[in-house]
Amino acid sequence: MSERIALGFCNNVDYEIVWNREVVEALVIHYGIRADELSGRGAIESERDLLLSILAFMGTGEGGERFVSDSDIIERFAARFRKRVTLGGTSVRAAIAMRKLSYTSALHLITQNDHARRLIPADSPYVCSNARDSLYPHLIAQFEMGDQVRAGDIDVGARQPNRLIYHCNADRIDMRINPDFADLIGDAQVLLVSGFNAMQDERLLVKRLETVLKLLERLPAKATVYLEDGGYFDPSFRQLIYRALGCRIGVYSMNEDELQDHLGRSVALDDAAQVRSAVAELRRRIPARAIVVHSQHWALAYGEGARRYATALKAGVTMATTRFRYGDDFSLDQYREIENAAPRDQIASFAESINSAGGDNVYCVPVAAVDQRNATTIGLGDAFVGGFLPALLD
Repeated sequence: MSERIALGFCNNVDYEIVWNREVVEALVIHYGIRADELSGRGAIESERDLLLSILAFMGTGEGGERFVSDSDIIERFAARFRKRVTLGGTSVRAAIAMRKLSYTSALHLITQNDHARRLIPADSPYVCSNARDSLYPHLIAQFEMGDQVRAGDIDVGARQPNRLIYHCNADRIDMRINPDFADLIGDAQVLLVSGFNAMQDERLLVKRLETVLKLLERLPAKATVYLEDGGYFDPSFRQLIYRALGCRIGVYSMNEDELQDHLGRSVALDDAAQVRSAVAELRRRIPARAIVVHSQHWALAYGEGARRYATALKAGVTMATTRFRYGDDFSLDQYREIENAAPRDQIASFAESINSAGGDNVYCVPVAAVDQRNATTIGLGDAFVGGFLPALLD
């Protein structure tokens, strides 16, 4: 059984905790955490380290993804909060999102368990590279703009809504590929490549990429390979991936935090000239036909003939914004509502500035202005992919 959309290569179970200020402040006191300790980059080898990381990210308003030394740390921390158990991984979240628009897809899984079997769309054919059930949960923490933590000398407030991901996932570190996935992609017009960011062994990554290259030989010649970036355990692995897959990558996609990680510097995301310069520099480094950057306020494509992605960019930001506003259970009517909603004037002007100066090599769409109450910040990049990919068909 083959599908027009194929999504690889990983999945996981997410623990989406419900933020509880009182619990967090009690932990700050319990662990004697001081303001001068806050860091988003230190090793996470204890629950105390995990809390330090969360508070640091909350203070900057940035999102991120970090490795934890032991899954027990995640289990212990998550048990302190109310939580939802959901499926994570760009491929499965994108599959769930695009199903809202009646598109089906074929999936490659690395983890199977009762949660996965229950939550994957029933009409999505899949293969799994793991013969046995396993569970390595990811901790997902999200905060609203204005959320506060005040305890001891800690006084941290969230500048904007965002989400954090923490994991210690042996299946993702190993990232075995099932060659039987080839049987599901023979008619694919679009293939998503994602999920290698947690790997820690360079030789093993090279071996996995060799398997992916063999799978790409089974794709139709005109199929688009869409590579979604992520928060890498070893950022140098990004270069291994795009050099290995080379010009076979049709679209290399990332969010605004990953854009800045690639460049090693901050970019003023409301400055059209800085953004154009940043994506042009990135395009010189990455041998993909187009670079796509999706952010909180806009999304753009850069590369020869970038305007061909106008419809896909619009569908991507519509899907992500609908999920941001209405959560997982949004309806098709709510999607259409967001599709027709206007952006803020400042964001519309930014997109117009990008488009008027970029010729055919860059195209930007603004994100619709929506009410941020009870906003969902988890999986918005995955939802963007779920909107973007179906628009590439035919």
